[in-house]
This record gives sequence, structure tokens and C-alpha cells, in this order.
Amino acid sequence: MKRIRVSLMAMLVLLTALWLAADTLFPEPFTYFSFRGVFVQFSGVLSIGLMAMAMLLALRPTWLERPLDGLDKMYRLHKWLGVSALVAAVLHWWVAKGTKWMVGWGWLERPVRQPRPEETLGAVEGWLRSQRGLAESIGEWVFYVAAVLIVLALIKRFPYHLFVKTHKWLAAAFLALVYHSTVLTKFDYWTQPVGWVLAALMLAGSIAAVLALLGRIGAGRKVQGTIESLTEYPALRVLETTVRLQSGWPGHAAGQFAFVTSDRSEGAHPYTIASAWRPADGRLTFITKALGDHTSRLRERLKIGMPVTVEGPYGCFDFEDAQPHQIWIGAGIGITPFVARLKHRTANPDHRTIDLFHPTADFDQAAIDRLTVDAAAAGVRLHLLVDGQDGRLNGQRIREAVPQWHSASVWFCGPAGFGQALREDFGASGLPADRFHQELFEMR
Repeated sequence: MKRIRVSLMAMLVLLTALWLAADTLFPEPFTYFSFRGVFVQFSGVLSIGLMAMAMLLALRPTWLERPLDGLDKMYRLHKWLGVSALVAAVLHWWVAKGTKWMVGWGWLERPVRQPRPEETLGAVEGWLRSQRGLAESIGEWVFYVAAVLIVLALIKRFPYHLFVKTHKWLAAAFLALVYHSTVLTKFDYWTQPVGWVLAALMLAGSIAAVLALLGRIGAGRKVQGTIESLTEYPALRVLETTVRLQSGWPGHAAGQFAFVTSDRSEGAHPYTIASAWRPADGRLTFITKALGDHTSRLRERLKIGMPVTVEGPYGCFDFEDAQPHQIWIGAGIGITPFVARLKHRTANPDHRTIDLFHPTADFDQAAIDRLTVDAAAAGVRLHLLVDGQDGRLNGQRIREAVPQWHSASVWFCGPAGFGQALREDFGASGLPADRFHQELFEMR
């Protein structure tokens, strides 16, 4: 989470500093209307710049995964870039449009415009000025559309398949806003660093938008596969799916995830991979729990022999650190990456001491037996806690069970609120923040 906050603040500070090097929020003489002129420019630069960065992250660039600690963190940053861009756009719209309304209502009196001296404009500047009316109209109406699409993306109860379809049209809105910004950005900016950076961001964001509209995101990382087996655990509302892949899968680290498409109308969904990679085997296993509309329908929709598309792998939840002791916490369906790591560790033993905690509200003896066998084969100490029988897991119980926790790293996958509570608990007890690793498995 720290990297997300730092990255977002860095982007805001960079754009602000570049703009302040070219202009000021305190023009002379300082009046409402002189301030309005510069603030519209400032908020416009912030809004389109942040939106361009969000568009770039939507491409799922793997080279940014390690600096930002995984695609799950990148998508969280993508979300907050979108929210920040919306806030800047609302301020931009209100100061530009609201001022006109307030003049019409008699709340403000527009100053008398002085005759402008004759200007000799270049061909480019002249053309841009001729486009101002059209650019303002397009910007206003596209702003309304983009604001609705961003708000819909933030509503968790909005169906995922509709979110995928509607969110894609933000790419088209971005292209329209690039035109709006190119025409209405103060012409002098283009000869200064703020203009150079803004032009580069808008160009890169436009390329990303076109790729999104053409459905080319992640195209080079997609492999075709076929569902080979389906195993249900009714008491857990869990479905285990094994997919045999065609050639092209680059391999994955235990703990990573992939986007799987079984229905084009539904789109790709992210799932943690629950199997270690064996090139000679060519199979991936996914464990899904019926938590929403899509996952609840998988049991009826998926069939053995059905073709699927798998894109990935992604993520940095890979258990790689220098600590001699690791504490794994897989809450509920969050046990999935640890299942993969158990299988990897069985085939590739290492010197670390591992304690695996699995708190769960549901109980299935067959699933627990498999987990127990896998943990024993991997040399991992398993701590099973069933809600209502063993009580709730917290930091204190973990520290009592693992006296060596001071020298350990913690790897958590499960409900975000539970993870945050454990992070704060261990931090208050002295565990360095960089030794608590959490998968933020929410892509919207």
C-alpha cells in the first residue's frame, strides 16, 4: 500500500511542479476571473495527465510489476489514478462551466473584455484556436460520460461482465479528451517541460487506448487451453478446475495468478494458480469459490473439454525473500497460492521454516485431508482454525504459536480487512512493514 500512495503522490507532485514551472495560481492582477483562467489550465493538465497514466497501467505492463509490487497493486494504483483524475476533472468542469452559470444567474459579473492587440499566429496555433468551440463541446459531453463510467467502475455491486464492457469505453472517452486537451491547453506550454511531458503521456495513453479498444491488452501473453477435470467441494462452495495448456506458457512462480476467459461475453477473470509449474505436464489448476454471480455459475457453465484462454502469469506474491522463517496465512479461499507453494516446495525443498495458518468458516474433510497431506509432504507446519470451533485468528495467536516471529516474514492472502488488521497488529508489535506481504486480489 505504501508504494501505491508514494507512486500516486509522485505523479501528482510531478505534474504540479511542471505546471508551476510554466504558470502560476496567483496571476497579477489577482481576480476571480484571472484565477479561473489559470486554474482551468492546471486542473486540465492534472486530469488528462493522471488519466493517461491510468491508461498505461491498464495495459498490464509486466516491467512495472516489480517496482510496484505486482499487478494487483498496479490495479489499485490504476483505480486511484482514475479517482484522482475524476476529482480534477470535476473541479475543471465546475470552474469552467459553473462560472458561466453563475454569470447567467447574476452571481458574478464578467469583466469587460479589452480589445486584443493584433496577433500574428502560426499555422498550428491558428488551427488550434479555430477548434476551440468544438473542443469545448466535446470535452463537456465526454466528461459526463467518463464520470458515469468511472463511478460505475467503483460500484462493487455493478455486475462484472457489464463493468468489463462499459469500462472499455473509457478508452474512447480518453481519445476524445486528448483532442479536447490538445486544442485548449495554453499554446505556450508546448514549448516547455510541462508540454513535453503532457504530450508524451497523451501519446502513450492514446496508444494504450487504441490497444484496449482493439482487445489487444495482454495479447502476447495469452495461451489456449482445454478444461481437463472439474472437482467440486460442495461444503466449501469451491470448484477445482484443471486446464491443459497448449504450447507457449512461459511458466509461473507459485503464488502468481492468471486471467482466464471461458466466455467471451463475460470477459477475463483473474484467478490465483493453485499448482506448481511442471513443463512436461503442461497443466494449471485453479480453485474458485462461489462468491459472486460469475463464480456461482461456474459449476453449471464449465464442462470438461471446453476451450479456455489463459493470460499471464502476473503478480509478485512469490514467497521470495531472505528471511529464514515464513508465516503463511491463507484465509478461506485465500489458501490457493499456498497450495501452489506447497507443491512447489515438495518438488524443490528449501531451508526455510514455514508455519501455515488456515482460518476458514467452511469445513470439508476431503479438502482438509488433501491440504494436510500436502503440508506434510512439503515439511510445513499446518495450523487449522475453523470458525465457531477454534475461535478467530489474530496476531496474538500467531505470535504465541510461532515464538520466532521476530525473524519471520508474513505472507497473507484473504479478505482485505482481515489482512489490514493483521498488518497493523504486527506493525504495532515491531514487525518491519516490508516483511508483511499481502495480495490485494481486487481488480476493480
